[in-house]
Parts: sequence; C-alpha cells; structure tokens
Amino acid sequence: MNTQYPTDAEAKKMIVEIGRRMYIKNFVAANDGNISCKVDDETIWTTPTGVSKGFMSEDEMVKMRLDGTIISQGERAPSSEVKMHLRIYNERKDVMAVCHAHPPVSTSFAIAGMALNQAIYPEALVNLGIVPCVHYEKPGSKQLPDAIAPYVRDYNALLLANHGAVTWGTSLMEAWYRLESTEHYAMIIMYSINIIGKANVLSRDQIDELIQIRKNMGVTSGGIPSGVANPSNLTDAV
Repeated sequence: MNTQYPTDAEAKKMIVEIGRRMYIKNFVAANDGNISCKVDDETIWTTPTGVSKGFMSEDEMVKMRLDGTIISQGERAPSSEVKMHLRIYNERKDVMAVCHAHPPVSTSFAIAGMALNQAIYPEALVNLGIVPCVHYEKPGSKQLPDAIAPYVRDYNALLLANHGAVTWGTSLMEAWYRLESTEHYAMIIMYSINIIGKANVLSRDQIDELIQIRKNMGVTSGGIPSGVANPSNLTDAV
C-alpha cells in the first residue's frame, strides 16, 4: 500500500496550527515544545528552535532528512530535541508525525516518575494505551533518543522523566490527539485516584473487549494494562 504523504505546504500549515493549539491549551510556555511531520520516506518538516509555538509562521519551518541533514531553514536551526523525533521515525516506519510538549498534569506525573497505566478509562485504553515513563536524560542529548527507543514500537506515547510528554502517529492530527489524550488521561487519574481517592478498575474481561475494539481500528500498539478478576462497576449509585 502506498503511503499518502502531505505536501510541503500542507505539512507546514498543519505544524503551525498544532503549535497554536498547544499554546492555547497551555501545553507549552515560552519557546517550549517541538513538532514534526514527514513528507516522504526520508524527509520531515519540523519546528525551529527559540520560537513560541503559538506564534510561528510557515516560513520559519525547517526541512531535513531522517539522517539529520538540513535541507532548508529560515533564520533558525531545528530544536536540539529533533534527535528524539528522528529516532522515533527510524524505529517506526509507519509513524508520520511527532509532538512533544509539557502538558501540566502529565508532566507532573513525569516529574514524579509515574507511568499512566491505570485501567479505569475506556477511551484512553482504546485510543492511547499505557503511557510508560522513561528515565531521565538531559533534553536534547543523544542519550534521550536511546532511552525512548525500546518503547517506540509497542506504545503510542511516553512520559519523559522530569521533562514532559512525546506522542506519535500515522498523521500529525493523530499525534496531536494522542498528546491531548495523554493529558486528559493524566488528569482523570489525578482526580479519581489522587484527589477523590477511589477508582473502579476495569476487569480483565472488560479490558479484553476494549483491546478488541482497538484491534478492529487497526491499532496494534499501546500495551495492555492489568485489570482485576471481577468487575466492581456493575451496580448503580443513587
């Protein structure tokens, strides 16, 4: 099957739009975050360093090959964290886009060194899956891509210890939706388990049903959280 890539113009326009959404939703502050999108088997467009994601222009984008060679750029080089993006593309040939940001709640879980792995929310399980938390490496370092590499094939998102979150997908919109879902999932875990102090964990049979839905959608990555033997959510509360 032939891969349908966006054109250069489409990729740059969408990167600017996703950056605006990141900024509006408070997923980034100042010049935080980075975004990239493939336009052919070996080429991506990515965000420049030192620019607010809420106020980018298309002519600031950087075009580069997956080996790190810059093809064209505006006044600024790519972010040092593009190495993480390149590693994801090289680990997963089906990945078309990558989003990295610092959403407050999921970043708080990353700071605590906690994975998002609770089987309590069907939408997160189907659309996202488990989100492991990878050990700390300096942002922009060559060690960070090595740290995430073992997880890229089996999952759709990662927390980076003391840093933030990174997601990927078969389109830039899917990568963005997974970033939104990561933050939403983290918020639900925070409210139910850490604030309310109670969460009914899905049973293993209930999880199996949701995993089948995920498979029917053509998604084979995401991991499977552990559940309980018997459901605790089958009685009404009045």
